[in-house]
Amino acid sequence: MLTKRQFYINGAWVNPIRPRDHEVINSSTEEPCAVISLGDQADTDAAVAAAKAAFPAWAATPPAERARLVAAILDQYNARLQEFAESISMEMGAPIDFALSDQAPCLPWHTRNFLKAFSQIEWLRPLGPQAPGSAVMMEPIGVVGLITPWNWPVNQIALKAIPAMLAGCTCVLKPSEESPLNAMLFAKFCHDAGIPPGVFNLVNGDGAGVGTQLSTHADVEMISFTGSTRAGRAISKAAAETLKRVTLELGGKGANLLFADADAKAVERSVRRMMENTGQSCNAPSRLLVERSVYDQTVVKAVQVAESIKVGPAHEPGPHIGPVVNKRQWDQIQAYIQKGIDEGARLVTGGTGLPEGFNRGFYVKPTIFADVTPGMTIEREEIFGPVLCIIPFDSEADAIRIANDTPYGLTNYVQTGDPARANRLGHALRSGMVEMNGKPRGAGSFFGGVKQSGRAREGGIWGLEEFLEAKAISGYDFGLEDAAE
Repeated sequence: MLTKRQFYINGAWVNPIRPRDHEVINSSTEEPCAVISLGDQADTDAAVAAAKAAFPAWAATPPAERARLVAAILDQYNARLQEFAESISMEMGAPIDFALSDQAPCLPWHTRNFLKAFSQIEWLRPLGPQAPGSAVMMEPIGVVGLITPWNWPVNQIALKAIPAMLAGCTCVLKPSEESPLNAMLFAKFCHDAGIPPGVFNLVNGDGAGVGTQLSTHADVEMISFTGSTRAGRAISKAAAETLKRVTLELGGKGANLLFADADAKAVERSVRRMMENTGQSCNAPSRLLVERSVYDQTVVKAVQVAESIKVGPAHEPGPHIGPVVNKRQWDQIQAYIQKGIDEGARLVTGGTGLPEGFNRGFYVKPTIFADVTPGMTIEREEIFGPVLCIIPFDSEADAIRIANDTPYGLTNYVQTGDPARANRLGHALRSGMVEMNGKPRGAGSFFGGVKQSGRAREGGIWGLEEFLEAKAISGYDFGLEDAAE
């Protein structure tokens, strides 16, 4: 078992001031795989103080130099990719091939996109010809607290720490205590890349401890959080006293609208996307809305696809799905499946209990309910497991009404061969993102939602601007800037 009790503060690995052990569980085996320490107020204060002390020099560092140092993180990633992926796989249950192909590569993908967007920022610009001598300056907000989840751990670290550092902010990261090992490797990447002491700091902890301490800390100017809607509400309340900026990326209950003219691969694409990462994605297309004329055949095809998806240990190679992250999550998913049965949805594959051949590990059967009606618990609430709800609709207007009738608004999906309909739905669906016919969002796009999915915009130029303040200056002499160049 690995021992990883230290925190990364002010450019060094330091012991916790008051150690409090926490076991990281291998969800494939239910056995501890590492022990970390959960931080105390004194650890949080030390990390924030280091970030605050480092901020003036880092904010004054020329943008090109900040970009060079951040880009050097990728060299460290490339040298330790296998170790990075193995950490993710072991601690949160992503199968190793998936960790190598999808989870770990989030870091270079987002970093390269941020670096490209970073080169386009106008740090100082005239307000406009109507206001000679008026300037707008973009500057970093200050010390930021970053709180990241366990389900796509590297993805969220990359979407927060990379743009924060590029923008000139200094930061304190609190990764999920369920998946801290990859974050500790990221801290090593930053150290070996030459990121100056205090610019990036890491303190492990839980939400009630370090998470709350960061959210209420007077020297933290901003909190960037990804996690549950419930936790997002608590963070917003905690941060209100100090009036800090709060950006939230929260839960989802995505609708996937499948019309009769969808292509032949739409059903398989939809089911596999739902089951990816064992359903532990806030943007999972968990409500499959199907045009009634193709409803019955879609249910049959969806069952075939789900039953072809294998379940297996995270350390084994292959295209299977792994376990969910922990026992609490497993119990919650089982309760939702039972609730679906009790409320009258038609269970067409999967169900409660461990998959055949397993007597331990937090494995969940790929599960599909048909004949789900709006208002059922499994239709309304985020399950965060491999559970798909299939709902019939009679018209485009009917589909839009069902899709939008949710407190969430992260990602919706459309499967149709009619470009005009796709465009209409892109306008009509109430969500931060809409994906058409399996096409991913383009490089440099943002990730973020509306309503109770939070309103963060992470990725590309939008993700950088989250960490910047705009300052209006009158009487500015741009001639001096021209002379300096």
